[in-house]
Amino acid sequence: MFWLFGCDPKRISELEEGVSTEADVRSRFGEPENVWDTPAGRVFEYNRQPQGQKNYMITIGADGKMSALRQVLTPENFAKVTPGMPVEEVRRMLGKPARRTPYPLKQQTEWDWRWVQPPNSPMVFTVTVDDAQRVVSAGSSPDRGVEAN
Repeated sequence: MFWLFGCDPKRISELEEGVSTEADVRSRFGEPENVWDTPAGRVFEYNRQPQGQKNYMITIGADGKMSALRQVLTPENFAKVTPGMPVEEVRRMLGKPARRTPYPLKQQTEWDWRWVQPPNSPMVFTVTVDDAQRVVSAGSSPDRGVEAN
């Protein structure tokens, strides 16, 4: 899916909340990485990791129309990640990570998402997860050697 992120601004501009249908979303973005049922509707995940620095969540309401399209790798969403949170909740909020690195001796795994801090600073958001699949810690650091998309 490396080629998709370059086309995202055009594909996004072709969609309109409250007007575009699930078929419109699928024709512009293809099959989602995941689909989750939520009280707000079905949420489609369009993952741009590891090559890209964005992940999109598109909500299709009960009426079959797109009710929200959002890029979820943001400082506001990162601030919601707190110690003790189930990692599945983080996964649903941020999408699939770019990388998972296990540390067996510590009984922890680091999940990394690549993102861009405005105006154009490549970053990595890292969540450390324990063997019980709960968040231990989270934070951002510069993404060394990578240019922003």
